[in-house]
Formats: sequence, C-alpha cells, structure tokens
Amino acid sequence: MEDVKVLVNIILLILGLSVSCGARDVAAGNLTAAAPAAAAAGPAASTDSSGLSAVAGLGVNWGTVTFHPLPTKTMVQLLKDNGIKKLKLFDVDHEILTALAGTDIEVMVTLTNGQLAEMGSLDSAKEWVKVNLTRYLDLKGGVNIAYVAVGNEPFLKDYNGTFDNVTFPALKNIQNALNAANYNHIKATIPINADVYDSPDDNPVPSAGVWRDDIADLMDQIVAFYHNNSAPFTVNIYPFLSLYYGKGKFPVDYAFFDGNSNPLMDKGAAYTNVLDANYDTLASVLDNAGYKDMPIIVGEIGWPTDGDSNANVTLAQKFYKGLVKHLAAKKGTPLRPNDQMNVYLFSLIDEEGKSILPGDFERHWGIFSYDGQPKFDLDITGKGGQNTLVGAKDVKYLAKQWCVVNPSVTNKTALVENTDYACQNADCTALGNGSSCISLDDLGQASYAFNSYFQNFNQQNASCHFDGLATLTTKDPSTGSCKFNVQLALPPPPMAPAPAPGPDSADGPSGSHSKSPSDHGTKSGSVQSALMPIVTLVSLFFGLLAFLCA
Repeated sequence: MEDVKVLVNIILLILGLSVSCGARDVAAGNLTAAAPAAAAAGPAASTDSSGLSAVAGLGVNWGTVTFHPLPTKTMVQLLKDNGIKKLKLFDVDHEILTALAGTDIEVMVTLTNGQLAEMGSLDSAKEWVKVNLTRYLDLKGGVNIAYVAVGNEPFLKDYNGTFDNVTFPALKNIQNALNAANYNHIKATIPINADVYDSPDDNPVPSAGVWRDDIADLMDQIVAFYHNNSAPFTVNIYPFLSLYYGKGKFPVDYAFFDGNSNPLMDKGAAYTNVLDANYDTLASVLDNAGYKDMPIIVGEIGWPTDGDSNANVTLAQKFYKGLVKHLAAKKGTPLRPNDQMNVYLFSLIDEEGKSILPGDFERHWGIFSYDGQPKFDLDITGKGGQNTLVGAKDVKYLAKQWCVVNPSVTNKTALVENTDYACQNADCTALGNGSSCISLDDLGQASYAFNSYFQNFNQQNASCHFDGLATLTTKDPSTGSCKFNVQLALPPPPMAPAPAPGPDSADGPSGSHSKSPSDHGTKSGSVQSALMPIVTLVSLFFGLLAFLCA
C-alpha cells in the first residue's frame, strides 16, 4: 500500500497539480475596494445563424475545467448562435482555436502563470508566439487573435509575490516578440485582480485611488509599457465577491444596477454601483500616472447561480440584465463618460472540475449549465426586445435514469459514510449552505450525492451500489430548484470506473482500506472536498495505464 501511495505522489508531482486560493481580504464598507477573484480590434464579426448580436463591448470567458465537456464544435456554434463575438480563453487550446478559424470571433489567449518564468528571454517568447499563435493565424480563414493575456491575476495578494519578478519580463518579451513577427495589432496585457489598487479607508472614493504599496513601482513600469505599445489595462471586477466577502456589511444594492437612494458621492459624481466605482478607482490611478486615455478591459465579471445564499438564478439574472442595460446605454462611468466599456462575462459555462476552496460557488459561474442550456432568460443584445439566450443544439445525454437511495435503508451511519465517499468523487456543491439542494432531507441529500457520482462515471452499473444502499430509478427525483442531472453522452474513458462502495470494491467506507473523513457534511455542507479533481485524474491515469498494458 505504501508503494501505491508513493506512486500516486510521483504522478501528482509530474502532473504539477496545484490550486491557489486562500482568505482574500476586502474592505466591506469601501465601495472602491477590490473584490478578489475566485479570474486590438479585428474585422467586423460575421453574422451568426440566429441573427442575434451581443451588445457592444460584451464578451465571455470560456473555462474548460470539466470532466464531461460538450463537443468543441457545439460550443463554438453556441457562441455564434448568441451573437457573442469576443472570447477569452485561459490557455492556448488547439481544438478550440482550430474550431474558431474563419468565425472572426475576437480571441484573447492566455500564457499561464506557470509559463511566466519561461518567457525570461526574447528568443523563448518568439518561439512561444510561433508555436501558439502563428499556426492559428495561418489557418484557412484565420483565427482573430487580438490579445495575449500574460498570466492570470499574478499579483494577487495570496500569491505572496511568487510571480512579481517574472510577470513584467514576460509581458515585455511577449509584446516584443509579437511586434517582431509583425503582429503589432495583437496586444499583450496582464489580467490583474482589482486588489492591486484601492482607496484609503479614511477617504474611500474613486478619486483617491492609489496602487497597492508593495507593487506600486512595478505597476508604474507596466502601465508605461502599455502606453508605449497602445495596449489596454485588464482588470477583473467581481461585485458578487464584494458581497460574499463583505459578510453582511457590504450594501447589497451596490452590487446591482438598479440605482440607489444613498449613492457614494465623489466630487459631485454619484456612484450607485460597485462596478462603476471600482472602474473609476482604476481610472483615477491611471489618470494620476499620466495615462488618462489608457483603455480599460474588464477581463472577468459575473454572478454564480449556486453554492451560496446569494448565488442563485434570480440574483444572477438581475445582475446580468442590469449589466447589459448598463453597456447598452453607452454612458460609461462618471469619470469616463465616453468610454465604451469592454467586459468579459465569467463565464460561458459551468465547470464542475474547479477547486472550491474559495467557495462552493466556484463551479457555478456559467450563464449556461453543464449541457449548454441557458439558466435564465437574458437579452444580451441590449435592445430590450424578446431576444433571449439560445441553448446548445443536438445535445446528447445518457439514459434518463438516476441513482438514488433505496427506500428500505435503515443504516444511517453507512448512509452518511457513503454520501461522503460519493461527494469526494463527484460534485456535491449544490448541497452546501444556502445552495439549491440544502432543503433536502438526509435521504434526499444522499440520493443527490449518489446520483452525482453515478453520472460522473457515465452511469456504469458498478457506480450505483454503495453497499446496497442505492438503486436505479427512471423517475426524475428533481424537486424545485434542486436538479438531479443526467450526464452528457460522451465516449467513456479507457478505464473501469471507480466502483461505488460495495462487495467488489477495494476502497470506500466498508472496503479493506479506510479513508479519511470528508469535509462535506450532509447537513452543514460548508465545503466539499477539493480532492475530487485529483482523485478523478489519478483514476483516469491508472485506467489509461491499465488499458495500455492490457
């Protein structure tokens, strides 16, 4: 057994698995304070098949941390059907970029934080540009790459300066490599968390904004480089996180766009929402540094739909409707009234593989659910008509069956243990405090956990046993806003699925090897174990190894 543990550790080390998060501070009473995260114009975009066209300045982030993704072509068609013409990716994904060729959707690709140190020389940056950009720009029809995101929030306080010395050199080398390749129209920019600037507690207004002390000199160098290369400043702003970390002290109305009877006044300007206040705090810092006209891009902004009492469909719809209306009005902000705000919604679709250390809501940021269906009505054209989001087409699902608790169960201890086991290997964030399924009783929560596990392993029979506590049903157990999903029909991985605990299982609550308790409780449900992605990835690795060696 120790040899197996050593092998697992070696595999994890090789894969370089890591998560980054931690306690993130926000001045709850300061509307200009950063709400920490969680993350060159091309030709006119082509007409989409639905006739929709998203409001000017609106784009989306497409994250891919999921174990059951929709086909890439389906996702690209989803973008086109909704008239979304601006896209931000968190890496350089070959399949996605190839599918985007000829669509004219404007794309921002990302050089990840883990690659920053590798860009310490111009030669390495030139090679990166050749391998990761040129091949897609040269495709038939081409990919409309407009930006390279250099890192993702590399100056976040929680990183404790890890990337401070490598980010600016990477930025310079990437932009210089782009210029050397005659890609001057592509701009390098660092998506930065809004915690790099703030207003003092004794004067919490946008006009008093300053850089964070520990990074002020570096930020001055970065914005000077932006100015010299006509590049934008990219910042992530999250009103939801202002509310979440404000712990009841942050005024709820300021997270939305419905106006406020008690606006924040700053030199005659009235601020009624935190987006404008935060945006103008940055604008003030840039103005004071001599860059009054530097373009600002909001690289991430959004509202989750589950995983917290304020993360639900109703509030998400309210937020997005207000944001689209705000963009459509083309009034900018009090300090920059002529700005056409450019924002990327976070995000396009849910990602059940994300770490939940920041909060259970991390897996529920999508405006579309896991299957590409809209979570709520939203007119992203901003025209105020009957337009609404268009769902993914021709989505294939597994059989309409669910794994639930056997009605004859009497052993409650075994039920709790098996529920914990299921949640270590599947997504149970809907069971947390304030979430959509928290009202389920013990049996209902166990059924949700069992089904999540069953669907995660593609409805394999061995994944619905749980020591005889589970059974299959063709009656949908969903109730109210608590949805028991049926998984997408995808080719199964080359592995035998990790079996639910049972007579043939080598692990689990009644197996021969004991497990440590899960952080997920069937009632309190504060935080689901963050090990699920690692457990599944290791299972996939061993399954693939067994397949290749068979």
